[in-house]
Amino acid sequence: MVELGDVQRLLDLAGVAVFAASGALKAAEKKMDVFGFVILGCVTGIGGGTLRDLLLGIRPVFWITQVEYPLLCAGVAALVFVAGTGLPAGLPARHRWLEWADAVGLATFCVLGTDIALRAGAPAFSALLMGVVTAAFGGLLRDLLAGEVPLILRREIYATAAAAGALTYIAVDALSDRAALALVLGFAVALAVRGAALVYGLSLPSYRPRV
Repeated sequence: MVELGDVQRLLDLAGVAVFAASGALKAAEKKMDVFGFVILGCVTGIGGGTLRDLLLGIRPVFWITQVEYPLLCAGVAALVFVAGTGLPAGLPARHRWLEWADAVGLATFCVLGTDIALRAGAPAFSALLMGVVTAAFGGLLRDLLAGEVPLILRREIYATAAAAGALTYIAVDALSDRAALALVLGFAVALAVRGAALVYGLSLPSYRPRV
């Protein structure tokens, strides 16, 4: 019988791989060399989890002892580099893949980050913040290194989607005490909110000073 911990582990690795791919796709947009692909892949894949562990006081951070995480990031980034060689840098489909890869990673890590924070003894509100940090910080680093304004600072429904997923996880886990159901529903809510924003162009209102 498959244990919940095994499922979470597989989800974690899958989320890291997807986020690493989004970092590599961003490197492709910027026409970086293979080293740039690996750097953006790694910071996107494990950046959020690194900050989460530091804030929760978890020592050492997860990828120091679990080297499969940075190796997975580097491998995925190198694979994207090889697979994408020769394709036009401005290919519209590449940008869409980046957006959806990022959305899947966001949905995965907002629930896993929340789960880790709760198991570490953090109160619900702090766990929600850790879910958002885990989901959004890697993408923030990716965009900064690529010389762009991070998604989280634009008129995008981004951190809001992560917060919705994290809040769903906390509520379902508290009401039903079923972590597996909380993971599934939290992931679904976060992906639905972010996906709706991508499909329908939804965004939060921006500041407009009075004239």
